Amino acid sequence: MQWLRCCSFCAACRVRSCTDTTGDLRIPASFCGVLCFRPSQGVVSTLGTLPNSHSLDTIGWLARDPHILSRVGDALLPAAACGLKGKRQLVFADDCFELLKIPNQKTVDVIENAVRTLPYGFQPPKHINIGQYISSNVPSLKEFCEPSTKLQEGKSALKALCTVMLLLQRYEFKANHEDWVNTVKPKLGLEVSTRVLQAVNFTDDNIKSLYIVRTEWRAALKNLLKDTGILVLPTMAGHPLKRNSKQRLSSEFEDKMYAFVSIAALSGCCQATVPLGNHNDHPISISFVAAHGSDKFLLRAILDMYSAIQKQIVLASKLALPPVIDRDVDTSELLKEKGNNSFKRKQWSKAIEFYSGAIKLNDTNATYYCNRAAAYLELGRFKQAEADCDQALLLDKKNVKAYLRRGTAKESVLSYQEALQDFRHALALEPQNRTALAAEKRLQKHLR
Repeated sequence: MQWLRCCSFCAACRVRSCTDTTGDLRIPASFCGVLCFRPSQGVVSTLGTLPNSHSLDTIGWLARDPHILSRVGDALLPAAACGLKGKRQLVFADDCFELLKIPNQKTVDVIENAVRTLPYGFQPPKHINIGQYISSNVPSLKEFCEPSTKLQEGKSALKALCTVMLLLQRYEFKANHEDWVNTVKPKLGLEVSTRVLQAVNFTDDNIKSLYIVRTEWRAALKNLLKDTGILVLPTMAGHPLKRNSKQRLSSEFEDKMYAFVSIAALSGCCQATVPLGNHNDHPISISFVAAHGSDKFLLRAILDMYSAIQKQIVLASKLALPPVIDRDVDTSELLKEKGNNSFKRKQWSKAIEFYSGAIKLNDTNATYYCNRAAAYLELGRFKQAEADCDQALLLDKKNVKAYLRRGTAKESVLSYQEALQDFRHALALEPQNRTALAAEKRLQKHLR
């Protein structure tokens, strides 16, 4: 509800200020197509506000005009320590843009083309995998990361960063409001109530680690951006639900949303959100993040780029765009091929790891389960092989290899009758299949 109040008010006035803890300002700005600035944590006083999480809370503002956005910064922000040293450089978080289902022509290309048209002030842009950078430069984050393959380390690190942000918010919210919640027992909406209860019931076993991650991440981002770098990333991963919808945001959507939000929130760095027009009748936006304390530098950069960005938005809207590629599918296929190569080298465990990675990205492909079943068979893990074949057949009832491999697994544990049924299913689909014919003959002897 705070999202709607922020932006409905902004529609009727020139500027609106609001607290931002975990995206409370940036998310509605993106959904409503308005400019937003979240200052560096601790730079603008929060005196007079009720704290949510003092390590994450900031006072930000919304506007429709970049000049007003900047003028509010002039009024609220401390004077810059020194003038700009060297040309500014945009650093694109390519792995974050790969999570979008919006063509790059409407996001990355708009910004790159806009900067190229500016006569001075910017170096050629740089492209990085921010998830991999986090994984390599925030060592204390490892205890919050889920097990992952080498290829998936970046996504695991982004998710872990988001986890740390939300745990830190819960801990500090509990410290601020536990007594009030337990005494007043306020009546709250279902979603808000769930989050409040999660916070109040939070146990603080790992608190020191949360603050260590925060410190390491701020230092790592400062080292990446220095005085002239600006990280460019999506603000949101999709569009909001319709008004009065009974649906809830999917966990996948929330994971991406908070991953993007946590990059600035947990580091305490400043972030500007700039609308980029529409895609499929929904507003889209992009975010720019600068090092902690570089607030006026970032606002000046937005002001310098804004007109050029608007021109590129118009040009991008006239392009015939290719269909969006589902990069998760591309990556899952790559993992499958790596699994196949490991299988050929008889590296069964490694093959299983790659196939599992492919399944994590795309759990609707029967081939991935079937291939992993083959590797399980080689290791004598017959129950796992059978379970994978079951899943493959749920997805594809005519998968001959799944019947063959499940039959092999059942035969290996002496379930001859069930194994025979699987091989006969395979023969019904491929009457001349030699493996199934030989197995049928062999099993009939066992059953006599």
